Amino acid sequence: MTSDSPGPYGARGARVPPGPPGPELLGTRLRHLLDRLDAGVEAVYADLGMDGFRPRYTPVARVLAAAPGPCSIRELAQATGVTHSAASQTVAQMAKDGLVVLAPGDDARRRMVRLTPWAEELLPALNAEWEATSAAAAEFEAELSYPLSRLIGEALEALDRRPMRQRIADRAALGTDAGADADSGTPGRRRAPGGRREVRTEG
Repeated sequence: MTSDSPGPYGARGARVPPGPPGPELLGTRLRHLLDRLDAGVEAVYADLGMDGFRPRYTPVARVLAAAPGPCSIRELAQATGVTHSAASQTVAQMAKDGLVVLAPGDDARRRMVRLTPWAEELLPALNAEWEATSAAAAEFEAELSYPLSRLIGEALEALDRRPMRQRIADRAALGTDAGADADSGTPGRRRAPGGRREVRTEG
């Protein structure tokens, strides 16, 4: 190995894990996967003359088209399986792009959403694209060792049971205690009620 070679620690001294990426890059790789999936769907929209139409618009448009009347953002969130915040952001962008109109509901705090005439004109193309995309997604899943849609469902349920913030906090607390003990050679520590630390004595 030459002196210019980054070696196992990389150019700046950070260790580069051998082999394929593991859980430490889970979020990065999931975003990369989603970017590639969305880019493929957006290319199809462009082929249909719908430049700028985003994949996340389609589920909302289909729910609104099937509904007997305007829908609240909460109803759209439930129907499309996303958070209220995510649904609100999508609706706001759709309104900016001229695809939906928002109006106050019976309760002034609720905003009701409906498609614009232009969005309704796009529905036949959107429905045809939806069917083709669903078939392509099923074919894609068949090439995998485990259905991605099922894995995503299991992952979301696991996060409902115990959010990632709590998981990180728990591991950070364990790592801090273990690291301090290893460095100092002192007995292990445990956390007492109220967050106070007690020293476990040897005996």
